[in-house]
Amino acid sequence: MTEPAPPTGRAAAGPADAIDPARPVLFVTTEVPPDRVGAFRALAELIPVEFALFGGGLHATGGVDDHGLPVRKVTQREVHGLAASGRYSAVVAGTVGRTALPAAWLGAERARVPFLLWTALWAHPRSVAHAPGALLLRLLYRRAAAVVTYGDHVSRFAALHGARHTTVAPQAVDQAFWTIDDDTARETARPRRLVYVGRDDPGKGVDWLLRAWDASGLGTPPSPGAAPPAELRLIGPEPRRAAGHAGVVSLGPLAPARVREELSAAAAIVVPSERTATFREPWGLVVNEAMHAGALVIASTEVGAAAGGLVVDGRTGLVVASGDTNGLARALQRAAAPETPQMQGIRRAGQAAARAYTQQAWASAFADQVTRSLAWRA
Repeated sequence: MTEPAPPTGRAAAGPADAIDPARPVLFVTTEVPPDRVGAFRALAELIPVEFALFGGGLHATGGVDDHGLPVRKVTQREVHGLAASGRYSAVVAGTVGRTALPAAWLGAERARVPFLLWTALWAHPRSVAHAPGALLLRLLYRRAAAVVTYGDHVSRFAALHGARHTTVAPQAVDQAFWTIDDDTARETARPRRLVYVGRDDPGKGVDWLLRAWDASGLGTPPSPGAAPPAELRLIGPEPRRAAGHAGVVSLGPLAPARVREELSAAAAIVVPSERTATFREPWGLVVNEAMHAGALVIASTEVGAAAGGLVVDGRTGLVVASGDTNGLARALQRAAAPETPQMQGIRRAGQAAARAYTQQAWASAFADQVTRSLAWRA
């Protein structure tokens, strides 16, 4: 049974009442990244929960220590004993770590409490090293009390592999920090700015983006001494990445406040993710950030936020088939041209759509599913 939670609303009435504060929910994860602090705090306000953090530095932005959450620092070897201790009413674990996930599930089985899988995957990595993990996930889809997902695309994938109950916990960022309603910087920026924000890793599509940029001709001045029609600004990749590409500036990694400033002046942000043997973009939180800042989003079909329904081609953004260089070049040209009422409408519709993806909605969906799982177990 698939039960996608809408990206708005609240959890079932009184979810905390179904959980004994003396036996909170155990939430096993690697660390608390900056973009999860608000969501985790919102969950802790809804239900009794304790976060078991085993570290590992798996998040690109690193972990936050001053989060104010109820946490327990553990090693992956300690997860099984903790989950099996009987001190928790339910166990939640994500798809990170080498042994933490199976340890959390087996511990929950031993304690006879519901186990909930939190997953972002809408494809299993295709490599020998990842094969055991894919087999484990296929088992957990069927055995977990519920599967909580990043979006409808992940729920469909989990259901295809046997998940009985799925719920979408909508991906969200700190709206108060990222929201910018003033278009002054965007309207006055000359040349028009298009922005990429992210790592320079396989699957992120930087090479494809640069090929499309060169094909678009946007970086070439129309006449000697004139400014180019647009500028592509890379945030994250090292400065050398701009070499040999007219109109491209690579700024390297920037602090969140600087990224927000760049988004406020950008005509569009490009998220050109590509699928590899071991990677498929789970969501792309930069999409939410850019939409809150009022920038148009150009996303490939391999971006989870597009497959999951936030970026809809021609309605809340532009979606391009992954690998279609000419298609991406045309989308860049549309974004760099003087804004038409149609394009302004798409950009504003994206900003409005992103407002429904709140950290409170994420927490409510999680709390509701935990409560349901406890009721099913009872």
